[in-house]
Amino acid sequence: MLKHVQVNPLRSSLMRSGQKADTLSINSTMSFSSLHEPALSSRSSSYTSLNETQSSTGSTSVPATPTTTVKVYTRCLRPDLEYKTMCVKYTTTCRDVVDQLLNKYRMKHRDPNLFFLTMEVATRSTGASVRTILVLDDDSCPAQLQACYPRADSKFTVRMRHGGLVKVFDSVLMAESKYKSLLVSERTTVDQMIQLLLNCYNSTESVNLFSIYEICRSISISFERKLHPDDRPLLIQQEWASSSDYSFVLRKRPPGTPRIGRDFPLRRSFLHWSRSRELSRVGLETGAGEERRSRSLRAPSLSLALAKDHDSFLYI
Repeated sequence: MLKHVQVNPLRSSLMRSGQKADTLSINSTMSFSSLHEPALSSRSSSYTSLNETQSSTGSTSVPATPTTTVKVYTRCLRPDLEYKTMCVKYTTTCRDVVDQLLNKYRMKHRDPNLFFLTMEVATRSTGASVRTILVLDDDSCPAQLQACYPRADSKFTVRMRHGGLVKVFDSVLMAESKYKSLLVSERTTVDQMIQLLLNCYNSTESVNLFSIYEICRSISISFERKLHPDDRPLLIQQEWASSSDYSFVLRKRPPGTPRIGRDFPLRRSFLHWSRSRELSRVGLETGAGEERRSRSLRAPSLSLALAKDHDSFLYI
């Protein structure tokens, strides 16, 4: 292959004047890049397609998160369906998978805290295959775990935790409805149970507009207590002496009620009952009864404030 080489005129003038030239400029009609132009262009285009896309305006867009398919066995949710193949991201957690399955199967009234994922993996030792079941946390990512094992050696299954029935009187949502019995787990909070009740009626109202009250109607005591959003109704129900004397009632929050902090609205009857019970307990004690009574009298009392427009509630 012949190449046309042209000597820089500046070098020619320097050589005639007796000076040395430090550089030599070679102008070739065929560049090095032209020899490998097809290969470079194909590599460049493939790199661009894998990493980022550039628009006509010159701005680059963020690459999409890679996805993969995960086979989840869902006999726990639907006995008639053995498994469900889902397209998930590598950042999708087990809790997200459970929520997606409940939405696909139209089970928004089911408590997501009742379900969890397990991963069955096969390990080969001394020629025999040993299968181990791992209980996954809610924050674990199935796609990342599946990438560590061959697909044939891993299996994801939805399983169910132990729970209990909680009866909530919800006539505030529908006048014709008396109560709803929900199967919830011990980790389900008050706000999560309110959301389940709203899902039962396909309501789009906010959870912040409602509260659940624990009501006691017995011969000895009678009180109503508003539960904190982080309280767990099933654990509270397990502490009841008699389920016939206690109940949960869903009510709308009074206007202007503070929601930040651990505020417990109490009925006056319960407040008087708790004070009288404390005084009677101190009065019946012997020995250091006087000292304990004086200690209780010196203790700082709770600062109570009446709510505007709702003087039947007291807030701590």
